[in-house]
Amino acid sequence: MALENIVKEALNALYHHPDDAVRSQADQWLQNFQRTIDAWQVSDNLLHDASSNVETQIFCSQTLRSKVQRDFEELPSEAFRSLRDSLNNLLKTFHKGPPKVRTQISLAVAALAVQVPAEDWGDGGIMNWLRDEMNAHPDIVPSFLELLRVLPEEIFNYKIAARPDRRRKFENELASTMDVALGILTACLNIPELKEQALEAFASWLRLRHRIPASMLATHPLVLTALSSLTSDVLSEAAVNVISELIHYTSARNLEGFSVQMPLIQAIVPQVMNLKPQLRDSSKDEEDVKAIARLFADMGDSYVELIATGSDESMLIVHALLEVAAHPEYDIASMTFNFWHNLQICLIERESYVSLGNESLIEAERNRRVQVFRSSYETLVSLVSCKVQYPQDYSELSKEDQKDFKQTRYAVADVLIDAALVLGGEPTLKILYMKLVEALSGHQNGDMMDWRPSEAALYCIRAISDLVPFTEAEVMPQIMSLLPKLPHQSLLLQTVCLTVGAYSKWLDAAQSGLSFLPSVIDILVSGMSMSEDSAAAAALAFRHICDDCGKKLRGSLDGLFQIYQRAMTGEDSFKVAAQDSLHLVEALSIVITELPPDQAKKALEALCIPAVAPLQEVINQGPLVLGQKPAREITVHIDRLANIFRYVNNPEAVADAIQRLWPLFKAIFDTRAWDMRTMESLCRACKHAVRTSKRFMGVTIGAMLEEIQGLYKQHHQPCFLYLSSEVMKIFGSDPSCADYLKVLIESLFSNTACLLTKIQDFTSRPDIADDCFLLASRCIRYCPHLLFPSLVFPSLVECSMIGITVQHREASNSILSFLSDIFDLGKSSQGQQFISIRDSVIVPRGASITRILVAASTGALPSSRLETVAYALLALSRAYGAKALEWAKESVSLIPVSAATDMEKSRFLQALSDAASGADIKGLTVPIEELSEVCRRNRTVQEIVQEALRPLELNLVYVS
Repeated sequence: MALENIVKEALNALYHHPDDAVRSQADQWLQNFQRTIDAWQVSDNLLHDASSNVETQIFCSQTLRSKVQRDFEELPSEAFRSLRDSLNNLLKTFHKGPPKVRTQISLAVAALAVQVPAEDWGDGGIMNWLRDEMNAHPDIVPSFLELLRVLPEEIFNYKIAARPDRRRKFENELASTMDVALGILTACLNIPELKEQALEAFASWLRLRHRIPASMLATHPLVLTALSSLTSDVLSEAAVNVISELIHYTSARNLEGFSVQMPLIQAIVPQVMNLKPQLRDSSKDEEDVKAIARLFADMGDSYVELIATGSDESMLIVHALLEVAAHPEYDIASMTFNFWHNLQICLIERESYVSLGNESLIEAERNRRVQVFRSSYETLVSLVSCKVQYPQDYSELSKEDQKDFKQTRYAVADVLIDAALVLGGEPTLKILYMKLVEALSGHQNGDMMDWRPSEAALYCIRAISDLVPFTEAEVMPQIMSLLPKLPHQSLLLQTVCLTVGAYSKWLDAAQSGLSFLPSVIDILVSGMSMSEDSAAAAALAFRHICDDCGKKLRGSLDGLFQIYQRAMTGEDSFKVAAQDSLHLVEALSIVITELPPDQAKKALEALCIPAVAPLQEVINQGPLVLGQKPAREITVHIDRLANIFRYVNNPEAVADAIQRLWPLFKAIFDTRAWDMRTMESLCRACKHAVRTSKRFMGVTIGAMLEEIQGLYKQHHQPCFLYLSSEVMKIFGSDPSCADYLKVLIESLFSNTACLLTKIQDFTSRPDIADDCFLLASRCIRYCPHLLFPSLVFPSLVECSMIGITVQHREASNSILSFLSDIFDLGKSSQGQQFISIRDSVIVPRGASITRILVAASTGALPSSRLETVAYALLALSRAYGAKALEWAKESVSLIPVSAATDMEKSRFLQALSDAASGADIKGLTVPIEELSEVCRRNRTVQEIVQEALRPLELNLVYVS
């Protein structure tokens, strides 16, 4: 009683106390209480207590539901009957009580049924028990109908701590009593007030699709009632849910295909088609229209392969879907978008026609079908292109609503691409061009032109740019001629700039393309001066123009440099943000790549000046000033240099530039090695220089590596490791670099191993761990001759064992990948010579590594990491065969039988045995996933398993 009163008081505080701190404390106490074993009895007592208020009833019903789902194993086996009977009594007690409470109790009973076999349930399993209870208590039937509805849904509820085997058996138990369930629901149709509930429950049972014979459904009373109720004011929502499930049911793939489903399809389609006039009925509620639209969309998605044949009947569905697409509400119109995409695939992809065999027959049938659907896709283009127009009050919309509008535009762009794939880029472009002409001529508002229709048309034209041929000579020249004449409204100019960028390849390839370049570049300069958004679009377009028209622009380098320098210095009100300025850097870098070598070196030097000059100015002021500068004032210039090194594809010119700039870089390294942000920027610049210059780097690479090797000992910046891994990729196999690189990696790895001596170190510095083991994997791939004979290899393996279970995703994945690379060493001819060294390190630690990996798969790491852990386990088994199996048996034997049965363990071990025998690893993950699910089924089991395996204690045992 005392605990019951505390629960009531805590709930009262949670809902009614004015102090936030008290409410938070009450909430925490209640959450902790829900995890206790006392929560069973207290919740049950309070629910049976007539004086409990609604808040108490809701909390206790949720607690009971949660306890049954997650913690049923806490109870002794003999407690099941009394729990079932108590929940049954509560269903009866609350049959007219708060719906939330009744639902939670129904879910609790369903969760109990998932976990308790039919033979233990008694009375022939839950369905027979439920039928008998409904017969004995007709006044409680609505409560039992809710339970009947949630039962099939709970098969797929993985919050329920049921073993995979038990979950499969429960699905079979329900399937075997399908006739009982449908019999109960059919009987309920005779009681008008139960019809809606019966239909909702039927929709739920239809999710067991492959379990219901198709032949019995076409004339089943439940199906006929649902079809006849589609126009009912009271039952239409439930009827729509049933018909939607039936549509999905008829499309479920099986050996007989659609043929066996045709009687049911022929019953459904005409009834749904009769609803078509309601799509345009202004008196209909929007939710009702949405429900009807959903049925048409479901039919389109489910029967798309039948519709794609282009029969007269299928075209009726297509015309209905066009009506849905024409609806002014985007949420309704967009329901069809998935259909148009899938139909496009069916019409275009060769796989849809392979049954015809002959290539000429395939081509003829494809052309016939495309012709049948041509007018539908033309109509679709016109319909959806109107939906991207900016609303009048766009600037007043909330950030969230503006984001939603942008998502709408992306979705419409995808539909336009689907249409262009069917119609062809040129015909689609013509339709959209006419929209643009119409917008320019017809949307006058006094002397001021409404820019929004023109912007919408241009947005759509931009969307299909990849499908417009470079040889298109009719429409694109007219569009390019129109662009300079459009008003300089910010959002319109932004789209104009992006359209220019999207058609950069056309500008390069088209016969008239060169004549448009001057006016196009003028537009982009205007964009850079209008607003930050238009400047961002202009900078990106400038990059595309230079990328695709680089050869044409070589003679205009001086003019391009002027634009570049004005943007870099912010002259003439240019509004190019620092991040967007990188596009301009890339643009000029690409043009420089097209120059002859002697000109490229000079141009590269000029390109670097706007970035180098401010850095040199700061350095000249001395280390104190350089050290005190905010990182952003330094990195903005370094990032520009990084992009120059990345995009000027001239190894000698870049090597020459980095050699000249090395004293400047060294000054920054020496003074700001403590600053992670600056170091990351500087290492990125060095990385791109190394990637581009490769072996032309000469002495600079030695100076660079010497610098980071020395600085890593003091400052432990992870980017030093990342830069080193890039160097390994390029120079690792070079014999002349072997001695130097060996010293480098031994220094880096030994320093890192000293930093990461316990799991807490990995948790506090996951970035160090991530980059360390990425570097180690690179060494295995590119220079195993440097890593494996090294004295640092054993300590690196031990370090990895400590960190496997770090919760940081990237760090954990890098460690697991490193171990997998070690296990897979024999797969490469280069690595085979080091297998004996590898084995001398791994075999003494094999039992511990295996146990840590088993622990990781059973709960020490999140289940999202399971694929990577499973691969490591299977690779270990493949590499070490019988030894690995012994290690695995030893580890798995530690898991108590209460957590995992012998059968579940043996399936897991069999998968490892199959891997050891050479079976394809990809097909062996299911038993590992099932053991993982079993051992994580609730917190208690997970803790028991981890307590048994104790992964963090294993890496404390060092092997000499």
